[in-house]
Amino acid sequence: MEQLENELDLLIRKLKNSEKFSSEIDTIQNVYPFNRYEYILIRLVEEKILTYEDYLDLRNDYINRNLFLYVFEISAPRGFGDTWGFSHLLSVEPELKRPSRKTDSSYKGQYDLYLPYMGNNIKIEVKGSRAVDRNRPNEPLYMKALSSTSEKDFLMNFQQVKPTCCDVMLWFAVYRDCVKYWVLKNTDIYDLNFSPQHRNAETEIRKDDYKKTDIYEGQVMITRENISSIRKFEVEGRALRQAIIERFES
Repeated sequence: MEQLENELDLLIRKLKNSEKFSSEIDTIQNVYPFNRYEYILIRLVEEKILTYEDYLDLRNDYINRNLFLYVFEISAPRGFGDTWGFSHLLSVEPELKRPSRKTDSSYKGQYDLYLPYMGNNIKIEVKGSRAVDRNRPNEPLYMKALSSTSEKDFLMNFQQVKPTCCDVMLWFAVYRDCVKYWVLKNTDIYDLNFSPQHRNAETEIRKDDYKKTDIYEGQVMITRENISSIRKFEVEGRALRQAIIERFES
């Protein structure tokens, strides 16, 4: 949005009485589907500051920078993770499957997906997050959504991580312009800032000397300061299957 604002500001300055027009924009009433951007673009086209071809270029560039902005408008956490997240992963890698009692008689929701491999099923725990500006806590998600090239501070919290219930972990993070993926072996979690959360039978007393391997359910907070700790696990979407197999066998 900032880049679009900057581009429009440069064009507005080319208008006659640009200062007056800028004042109009600040007071204009927005009622869907009419808003300040539609008002600005119509004026720029009318004054021949922006051609139709220029408008199409501006529009296409914005769309390409915000392909996944709609995901930040999903308010319910389950709607984001369980509905959009799983659907997205299954479309990226069709060989991933949803588990059930038919595929695993002991299945009780311990893991999220599995990958058939060499006569076995690799059990996969999925965790997702959205990259947002951590310095704008009170604004809607779609207003503080970050691009993958942003230099702003962010916080991604991968919660309810249960390493003893899976073989491999598949994490994904949604940015305005892309989705990033990380594949970890379940034991890789112990090399990260893995801390207790909720149901921790072995650590419920929270002894000072508990081990990370004692944690049944925990969380990992990823920020700009420590994202390098998971960089080696990052993979492209088209390489998910191979990465899952490699981490499983490592």
